[in-house]
Amino acid sequence: MPSYIVRRVLLLVPTVFFALSFLFVLFFQLPGDPANLIAGGANRTPDPGVIQRARERYDLDKPVPTQFVNYWKRTLRWDLGESFADRRSVNDILGEHAKNSFRLGIWAILIEIVVGIGVGLIAALRRYSWSDRITTVITAGMSAVPVFVLGFVLQYIFAVYPNKHGWPDFLKLRTQGLGPNTWTFFFVPTGEEWRYVILPAVTLASVTTALVARMMRGSMLEVLRADYMRTARAKGLDERSVIVKHGLRNALIPVVTLIGIDFGTIIGVAVLTETTFSWPGLGSEIARSVTRRDLPVMLGLTLSVVVIYAVASLAVDLSYAWFDPRIRFGRRGDA
Repeated sequence: MPSYIVRRVLLLVPTVFFALSFLFVLFFQLPGDPANLIAGGANRTPDPGVIQRARERYDLDKPVPTQFVNYWKRTLRWDLGESFADRRSVNDILGEHAKNSFRLGIWAILIEIVVGIGVGLIAALRRYSWSDRITTVITAGMSAVPVFVLGFVLQYIFAVYPNKHGWPDFLKLRTQGLGPNTWTFFFVPTGEEWRYVILPAVTLASVTTALVARMMRGSMLEVLRADYMRTARAKGLDERSVIVKHGLRNALIPVVTLIGIDFGTIIGVAVLTETTFSWPGLGSEIARSVTRRDLPVMLGLTLSVVVIYAVASLAVDLSYAWFDPRIRFGRRGDA
């Protein structure tokens, strides 16, 4: 196990290097002069002296290979630089937006686990029943609905419509921003905060929850036909023990893979959801930095997303040994 973890961590190094290096090179292929934008030349032509000072301040006057080397020297010290547009430290921007993405991501994953696994398990145990058919139709529909469409629909149902018809305030949900931004134990909303997090969390989790439910159903049906399940029943175990102790843990292996990888994904690429609900997370800030050609912010936040994704993938791999003791990580293979 320790050697496996070391190998996976070492594999993270070239992954991060090539991902960020590709973005760095791609940035300089985009049309326009970054120094001109930094100096305020989006709608006017700034003074040439201002442009030159901007180039010198951000090393844009140096050749691209030199800038590349200097960037990685700073990154190894976790100095992510300064925003071209806001003149703020990228480390501060990362800290401000990462916690918002983590909170939203945690609630989205909780929805996927509780709803997705629960619905899929019930559908598998009641195969071909009305509940199974309804689950199949709903999950297929959820998988097909674009995230931003679902977001606007939920906003109308739980915010616009209640306001028009004078619903009690405790039934109304909020659709924009963070609200009071007060949390307990980092991710538990307090006060009015829950009104702001429900809709974006449901929207963000919608597609993957449907996929988790369908995968859980298929995986559980396959496990129910396994020989060891019949053996457990033949030994006299009650059906609940057979399902929970022998069936569920084995059926969860592919589902855990999907949920774990999804957590690493939604932290940084929930652009549509965060934009729809004005949620200031990593995804929306990365998209904003791309439109403004803010290279330090784009690279710094992307670096964090790549690391989070790699750590989530490692956690998923290590969880296999707990769900299925037959899986071992040793010298002869990763699994």
